Amino acid sequence: MPDTSGLERILQIVIALVGAYVTAFWFTLVVWTFRDIQKRTRDVLVQVLATLLVLLFNLPGLLLYTILRPPETLAEAYARSLEEESLIQEIEERQVCPSCRHRVQPDFLVCANCGTQLKHLCPDCHRLLDLSWHRCPYCGSEKLLDQPPQPILTHGA
Repeated sequence: MPDTSGLERILQIVIALVGAYVTAFWFTLVVWTFRDIQKRTRDVLVQVLATLLVLLFNLPGLLLYTILRPPETLAEAYARSLEEESLIQEIEERQVCPSCRHRVQPDFLVCANCGTQLKHLCPDCHRLLDLSWHRCPYCGSEKLLDQPPQPILTHGA
């Protein structure tokens, strides 16, 4: 009869190595899931449930988790909200002519489309000032004109 103790020993070692690999793989799935769900939500209950799902059901649990997990990370959601706020702020800051509603630049003295005066020039420092200002914030001059804005006639009038 052949000696089977050596074969049994090799089989035990192979089974132990496969068992150790499967255990390490299962553990890394649980750790990955926990780290991933922490990046996606601050809700502790959801974090625990997602981790338990993978802990108890292994690969099927991981499949369920990837189907149910939030689509974006907290960092991605924060970046998207900053981008949205930036776009809203940009839209709100766009200046338009009060007469013709055409877009104007912040340094325009008059509207290029209709000629409406948009800013005053300070008589002392010659900086552009809003029409509503009664004092120059740059030089302190109080000699500003208190006249309402009037259209500046252009080349055909």
